[in-house]
Amino acid sequence: MGMDNLPTDGTPIAADPLTRAVLEIDEYAAGMGWDQPARLFALVDTAQLRAQQPELAGQLGMDEESEDAKAASLTPVEQDELPPGTPLDEFLATIAWPDAVTGCALTVERQMLPPSAEASVPEELQHEGAEDRLARWVAEHPERQEVRMTVAVLRDGKREAAVRLREKDSKTEVLTGEGLVPGLAQALAATFED
Repeated sequence: MGMDNLPTDGTPIAADPLTRAVLEIDEYAAGMGWDQPARLFALVDTAQLRAQQPELAGQLGMDEESEDAKAASLTPVEQDELPPGTPLDEFLATIAWPDAVTGCALTVERQMLPPSAEASVPEELQHEGAEDRLARWVAEHPERQEVRMTVAVLRDGKREAAVRLREKDSKTEVLTGEGLVPGLAQALAATFED
């Protein structure tokens, strides 16, 4: 990607509303620094929210005049903190979204190994049920990399993700793509299934 299509502040312009929402959440999380708990967001249709709940839209800074409000058609609304100690998949299984919510997003930090180190994962840690031991093994690995993953899904099945490495912590180094974190995207998509 050349530098020509970057606006002055260095944020890539994303044409797709879902990609924009993911990058907005990534940027918000980046402002909080690292070693943060996972955060969950509801994604609401900005125009619909303005029409149906103008007061709330005003509180969220999405009044009619704002150019941003017209441009961004999805607004992330942060939810309550995740209960500490609850596994993410268990927590997501308890969520039921109201109809006004068109999608949801989650930002979470993880330790990952580069592909070069994945080959050295001990066989006994690759089986189901060994996730905790595997996580500890990765956390102690000298080549581990900390990443922040932001994953968003819409009711209609569309998904998008952004991944930021702690050692390359800049806006221009954020990877995006719908297939980056398939497991987490699937878990989020399941929160919309009855």
